[in-house]
Amino acid sequence: MSQLLINLSFLMEKPTGISTYARNLLPSLRSLNPILLTSQEIPGYSCYQVPANMTPEQGSLGHFSRLLWTQFQLPKIYRQHRSQLFFSPVTEAPLFAGCRSIVMVHDLIPIRFPRNFSPLTNYTRYWVPLVLRQAEHILCNSYSTAQDITQFFKISSQKITPIPLAYQADHFRFLDLPKQNYFLYLGRIDLYKNVQRLITAFANLPQRSQYQLWIAGPADQRFLPALIAQIERLKLTAQVKFLNYVSYTELPTLINQAIALVFPSLWEGFGLPVLEAMACGTPVIASNLSSLPEFTGKAALLIDPYQVAAITEAMEAVSSDAGLAAQLRDRGLAQANQFSWAKTGAATAAVLQQYL
Repeated sequence: MSQLLINLSFLMEKPTGISTYARNLLPSLRSLNPILLTSQEIPGYSCYQVPANMTPEQGSLGHFSRLLWTQFQLPKIYRQHRSQLFFSPVTEAPLFAGCRSIVMVHDLIPIRFPRNFSPLTNYTRYWVPLVLRQAEHILCNSYSTAQDITQFFKISSQKITPIPLAYQADHFRFLDLPKQNYFLYLGRIDLYKNVQRLITAFANLPQRSQYQLWIAGPADQRFLPALIAQIERLKLTAQVKFLNYVSYTELPTLINQAIALVFPSLWEGFGLPVLEAMACGTPVIASNLSSLPEFTGKAALLIDPYQVAAITEAMEAVSSDAGLAAQLRDRGLAQANQFSWAKTGAATAAVLQQYL
């Protein structure tokens, strides 16, 4: 019987950040002989089949179904396999069931930017601290997130290990392709992502008619109508493109050909698109808040995301100064080279091993 169960019940067919993180950990965790709790086929591992209707693709119903499964079915699986430890790459674990757990915290953004009556805000505010206090140990993806855990939940930093994320180096790499005339934003369009200010900043570019702004990420209908209305009001309909979800295979070319990745998020637990862009040699304009300065170092133009003029100035500088763009490309490639999924996985395996 396996001593270690790994929660992969949240994996989606169209992977986003957390699914990418979880999948890339697996090679480093293979030596721990885990059983993967998953609805997907993952060759080369022992897998325990779980229901397929518990992912973010099913919206709030998927989250609720997974919560119920975690509390009522997972303890039975834990006892059935005589497990000693449950590892979850998301902040979920059975409560009051005698299951020893280690969980990963990606961010506490639902508390930093709360929404009234939001199930996710309430889950993070009231349920997550119970999960974290019960856990044997807590992993997180940055020192910024570790500080948030301590600040919001009063949990000792001794119980927390920050382990930075990484990127797939044979996928996200410099392709030396000709640049096209678009700035790129990559990610969700939630309010804290600050896409509204980005659009205004783009509108204020002195020679904006020469450029486009491409927004790549899931088209969230809670926020999309307001952004479309803003674009129409600013007469940018021909210049701002919503690409919706972009497949993993298409991302490297999309990133490589952009003038710059512009990522003015108001808060990030880590910010994978920024690291992936640096790995592609694409200049990065990013927020100077939260975790982003931790791993960009001097390889990005860091701006105050609340200042529209600062975003505009950075976009103008990168697009008009070839020397600056080349400098950011070289620094980004060098900085990204410090990160790998092998390092992230090895550090994670070392923590898990301590508790097995």
